[in-house]
Amino acid sequence: MVKRNLLTSLLLYESVRTTKKRAAVIAPQVDKLINYAKTHSPHVAIRHINKTVTDTNASKKIMEVFIKRYAKKNSGLTRTVVAGFREGDGAQVVDLSLVEGEAVEAPTPTTPKK
Repeated sequence: MVKRNLLTSLLLYESVRTTKKRAAVIAPQVDKLINYAKTHSPHVAIRHINKTVTDTNASKKIMEVFIKRYAKKNSGLTRTVVAGFREGDGAQVVDLSLVEGEAVEAPTPTTPKK
């Protein structure tokens, strides 16, 4: 459950602070989800994404933004930057974020014509 929530947060906010071990588990899953969405038809991809992601807004963001942003990249979509050590147990903490891709305009809602 922690992996699913962390993955969803990364997709929604594009940056997450977590431990190094958790980041190592989440990073390949992000690549797999986005590449699956790029290579399959939309209705199949959404069903597959919703099995892992806990929020429908995250799956919409994959289908509308990330597919276009990472159209030319197949892997290496995340970046980890060491942020120090957690107070209390001393676990190494990193900032896991999505790398910059091609510029994509956010879809604007259209108003019906009268």
